[in-house]
This record gives sequence, C-alpha cells and structure tokens, in this order.
Amino acid sequence: MASALTVPRPEYCPSSPSVEQLIGGKRSARPLNVVCVGAHPDDPETGCGGTLAKLAAEGHNVEIIYLTRGEAGLKNGDKHTASKLRTAEALKACRLLGARALFANQIDGQTSAEKKRAQQFTALLASLKPDIVFTHWPLDTHRDHRNAAQLTYEAWESMGENFALVYYEVMTGVQTHHFEPNCFIDVSSTSKQKRSAVYEHVCQNPDRFYPYHEKMEKERGSEANFSRAEAFVVVREKLPKPCLPFEM
Repeated sequence: MASALTVPRPEYCPSSPSVEQLIGGKRSARPLNVVCVGAHPDDPETGCGGTLAKLAAEGHNVEIIYLTRGEAGLKNGDKHTASKLRTAEALKACRLLGARALFANQIDGQTSAEKKRAQQFTALLASLKPDIVFTHWPLDTHRDHRNAAQLTYEAWESMGENFALVYYEVMTGVQTHHFEPNCFIDVSSTSKQKRSAVYEHVCQNPDRFYPYHEKMEKERGSEANFSRAEAFVVVREKLPKPCLPFEM
C-alpha cells in the first residue's frame, strides 16, 4: 500500500515518501497521532476520509473530533433525536475508517470560537498529543466550519505550533472557497472505504451530496496524475511574522 501522506511540494506530493516526512523530514520511531477536526458528523469523512483511512491502515493513531453532534441536521426533527442519531452514525463511520470518535459538545448552528470555548478545545486537542491535525479551511460559507478552523488554529498557536497543521476542503465552490492546495494524496485505494463511511450518515441522504465529492476526487486526481485524490493546504513551518513594506 502506498504511504498516505507526503511532504508537500509547490505543486503536489508524490506518492512515494512516507507520512513521517511531513513531520520534520524524518521517519517516526512510533505511530503518529493523527487528529481530524470536523464541525459536524460527515465533514471529516467527506473532506479527508480517504487519507484518514490510509493513515489508520499504516498503523497510525487516528482520531476524529466532531465539534458538534449535528443537532440541526434533521429537517423537522428535534435536536435530541438528531444528536442521538448522528452520533451513532459518526461512530459507525469512524469504525469503518479505523478511527476513534470524540465530541467537543458544541451545538450545531451555535458554535463559538470565543475565549472560553477556545481554551476548552485547546485542552481537548492537547490531551491527544497530536503530530498532525486536519481541519476545515477557514474561508467557508458555513459558520460552524469557520469556527472549527479558528479553534484549531488558535490551539496550534497556543501549543507552540508543535504539530503539522493541514487544511482540507468540503464541497469546494459551494462551501469551501479560495482553496489552493499544495498537497495531493492518492486515495484510489481507499475511495470505496471512504464512500462506505460517508454512507453511514444515512439521515443526511448522502446521494444528495456525495456525487459532488466524487467529482472533486477525480478532479483533484487529474491535477496530480492520480485516479482519485484528496487535496490539502499544509502549513509546513511556523508562519513568519508580518512585515509592513513601509515605515510607520
């Protein structure tokens, strides 16, 4: 099986280097702790389920933090019923990907990145000792997606930027916008596994949106000479401090 994640190059990542090369350019002497943050059940699965499945198959520890339990995800349904149903579906999807599910217990449609919530989220993420964290791209039409991205970014800063920060896309052009990937992962071998995980979210009627994601996989694959690919923006190193091009 090809390695799942690779050091990004300016245009795309070749499939030969191993996942460990993303972390400081050296092989890991232990399984890596990989965390994916998603605003709702089905976001991580659609955004990077193929990559998460590959990482789990390679022996890495994969955990998914759902910011909410999808309480607003049932049309004409009450929040308690939606939460119970969507939590159960998320647990099934994670099992198919080889991941463990965790919940940050914010409320769908009412998420926040204010100070108290940011501190709670940072404590949760830090407890997992992550090496790699996937999260939503911040330029997104859904407020919950933006808050998930902001919480992850603030945690990254608070934790001394000590993990690799990786952004994924969801329904680009509809939700994610202005996404210019610097890394493409071949998910040809795990696309069926990913699809099965997404289709565990029965109450969301995946036939309604998954064909769009399949089209994205094929389009991203064509950009990197793969049959199917998932695309990412990898923050490869600590961000430089801003410098104004003039004197104050």
